Amino acid sequence: MGKIREVIAYKHYFEEFLNAQTIKVQNKIFKIIEAIETLERVPSNYLKHLTGTDGLYEARIQLGSNIWRVFCLFDGDQLVILLNGFQKKTQKTPKSEVERAKRLMKEYYQDKANEYGN
Repeated sequence: MGKIREVIAYKHYFEEFLNAQTIKVQNKIFKIIEAIETLERVPSNYLKHLTGTDGLYEARIQLGSNIWRVFCLFDGDQLVILLNGFQKKTQKTPKSEVERAKRLMKEYYQDKANEYGN
């Protein structure tokens, strides 16, 4: 299966989250990332737009009754940028995690603008 999109991690945030998980969880996360890279239409139980945000998505990982989320954004059609991740303990995604993701998204676009000198 060829890649439709490229998934990259922004800075060290995703890696830190990933390294804190068990191998089993890591494998599941990689499976979801692979789905995002290769599926034309990614099912919403894998990737969902966060209501009330400007282009923030969450990749959804579930193992048994445990749930994890990885925030990401699309840069153009091809590129998915992974931001922070966390284990979800409550029904609602904690506001602090969403705020952090929004901050990282802003930071990403600022870095990108600086890189290209716009």
